[in-house]
Amino acid sequence: MDLIQMYDTTLRDGTQAEDIAFLVTDKIRIAEKLDELGIHYIEGGWPGSNPKDIAFFKEIKNIPLKQAKIAAFGATRRAKTTPDKDHNLRTLIQAEPDAVTIFGKTWDFHVREALRIGLEENLELIFDSLKFLKENVGEVIYDAEHFFDGYRANPEYALKTLQAAEEAGADCLVLCDTNGGTLPHQMAPVIQRVREVVSTPLGIHTHNDSGCAVANAIVAVENGIVHVQGTINGFGERCGNANLCSIIPSLQLKMGKHCIADEQLAKLREISNYIYEIANLIPDKHQPYVGTSAFAHKGGVHVSAIQRHPETYEHIRPDRVGNSTRVLISDLSGRSNILAKAREFNIDLDSKDPVTVEILDNLKKLENYGYQFEGAEATFEILMRKALGTLRNFFTIMGFRVIDAKPSGEDPPLAEATIKVKVGGNIEHTAAEGNGPVNALDNALRKALERFYPQLKEMRLIDFKVRVLPAGKGTASVTRVLIESGDKDARWGTVGVSDNIIEASYQALVDAIQYKLLKDYQRPKHEDSNE
Repeated sequence: MDLIQMYDTTLRDGTQAEDIAFLVTDKIRIAEKLDELGIHYIEGGWPGSNPKDIAFFKEIKNIPLKQAKIAAFGATRRAKTTPDKDHNLRTLIQAEPDAVTIFGKTWDFHVREALRIGLEENLELIFDSLKFLKENVGEVIYDAEHFFDGYRANPEYALKTLQAAEEAGADCLVLCDTNGGTLPHQMAPVIQRVREVVSTPLGIHTHNDSGCAVANAIVAVENGIVHVQGTINGFGERCGNANLCSIIPSLQLKMGKHCIADEQLAKLREISNYIYEIANLIPDKHQPYVGTSAFAHKGGVHVSAIQRHPETYEHIRPDRVGNSTRVLISDLSGRSNILAKAREFNIDLDSKDPVTVEILDNLKKLENYGYQFEGAEATFEILMRKALGTLRNFFTIMGFRVIDAKPSGEDPPLAEATIKVKVGGNIEHTAAEGNGPVNALDNALRKALERFYPQLKEMRLIDFKVRVLPAGKGTASVTRVLIESGDKDARWGTVGVSDNIIEASYQALVDAIQYKLLKDYQRPKHEDSNE
C-alpha cells in the first residue's frame, strides 16, 4: 500500500469554527487521542498569535506520544522585516515543535490587496521565511494559501510561489483551497501542472464551502498527492475543513492507500465521538462512516436483505471503523425488523408466531399516534416483552399528583409531586420537590422505589426532549417526550406520548426505570452495553 501522510489541524483550523473553543487541557487530551489514532502530524496551533497556543507547545513536551509529530503554524515574515527579527518566525522556533508549517500568498489579488506589496517582493517573503526556518527546524511544510484561486487568476505567478518555496528547501508543498470553491473536476489538471514544475512532495488542504472538501482531497490523492490535511469531524471555519473521518477510511478501504493501522482505524468512531464530547457538541448521527445512523436500516426490505448478506445495503463492514449495524423500528418496519430487534434483545421470537404480527401492528398504531422508537429502543423492548408476557412486574403505580405553584409574581415556581407505588405487597406513598413538575415527579418516583431497588441511585437522566406534534390543535396538540437515561454501564432511550405533557413525561420516566430494572435483573449481563 502507498503511504499517505495524515496531517490533523483540529487544534488550530478546527478551533476557528463557530461554537468551538478548547482549553489547553482539552488540546492535550485531543492530541493524545489523535496520536492513538495514528495521525502523522498534529498541528497544535499558532504560537505567535495567543498565549494558549504557547502554553500548549510547552505542555505537550511532557506528553510521550507514540508516533505523531507536533507542528506549529504561522505565516511568512512581514514585509520590511528580516526573518531573524520577525516575531512570528522566532516564536515558531522557540516553540520547539517537530515541524513548522507556514502559509504564504499565492494569489496575486491577495498580494496586492491584503499585503499591499509587489509580486516579486512576495516571492522574497516566501523564500526568505522558509530558508530561515529550514536552517532552524528539522522539517518545514509550506501551505500555499488560496492556491487554486490564485492558479485560476494567474497560473504563472501561482507556480512561481511554489518554485520559491521549493528553492528555499520546503519539505512539502501543500496546495490549499482556502475558500473552498474548487470542484473535483477542476483539481486534477491543476495538480498535474504543478507536478510538471516542482518535484517536492505535494499536500492538499481543502475547505467545504462547496460541499466538496472530502471529494477534492480524494481526487488530489488520486493525482499524486501524498500529504492530506484535515480535521476530525470536519470542524473548521465557515462550512468546515476536509473531514478526516471520511478521508481516512475512503483512502484506506477503497483506494488501497495506507494511512493508519487497521486496529487504529477501528477506533475511528470512538475518537470522533470523544472529540465531539470535548467540543461539547452533539455528534452528527448522519456523518459518513462514524455516525450512529451510518449503518442504520429502517425499511423492512433492507433489513431482510442485510440479515442474509450485510453487503446488500452496507458499503463496508462497519466494524472496520468501529461502528456497528443498527436495525431501526418504525411504521416502515416489517417482520425482519421485529425479529432482528428480538435477537438483539435476546428474545426468542419466531416469524410465524402470531405475537410477531401483533407487535408489528401495535408498533404501527403507536407510531401513527405519535410514538417514535428510533431513539427509544428501551421502550420498544418493554413493549415486546409485555406482548410476550415475559416482562417482570417490578412495581405498580397506584396514582400520582403534581402541583406546580407560583406563590407570587416575584417568587420562582415551586413544583411538588406525590406518588403511591406498590412493590410486591408493600405500598410506598412519598412526595418530593423538583425543578419543575417533571423533575419533581422523577424525584418522587425514585424516592418511592429506592428502598426496594437501591441501584436506582446510580441511574441518571441524561437528556430530556419535548416535541409538540403538528396536529393543528395549538396548546391541545399531542406531545412526545423522549428521555435518555444512563448508569455506569449503559445508556438507553424511552418515549411517552400524550396530549398532556406530564402524562407523556410520566410514561417515559416509568419506562426508563423499568428498563434499568429489566437490565439489572432479566437481561444477561453481557448485553449491558450502549443502546
